[in-house]
Amino acid sequence: MTPENIKTMDPFMLSSLINTKLRNEFKSLNDLCSHFSLDKKELLERLSQFGYEYYGEINQFR
Repeated sequence: MTPENIKTMDPFMLSSLINTKLRNEFKSLNDLCSHFSLDKKELLERLSQFGYEYYGEINQFR
C-alpha cells in the first residue's frame, strides 16, 4: 500500500483493505499510517468523500 494507491484505489476496496489491516495487524490507524508512510489526514479525507468515517473505539471505518 502506497500513498499513490490511496489516491487511485476504488473506495470500497480501499476501505475493505484498511479495515482488514486494522483488524488483523494494527492496533490503531496511527500505527497503520506510520507503517506504510501514509498521511493520515489524506486517508481520512479520501474515505470521507465516500461516506466512511473512522471509529477509533472499534478501530475501523464505517
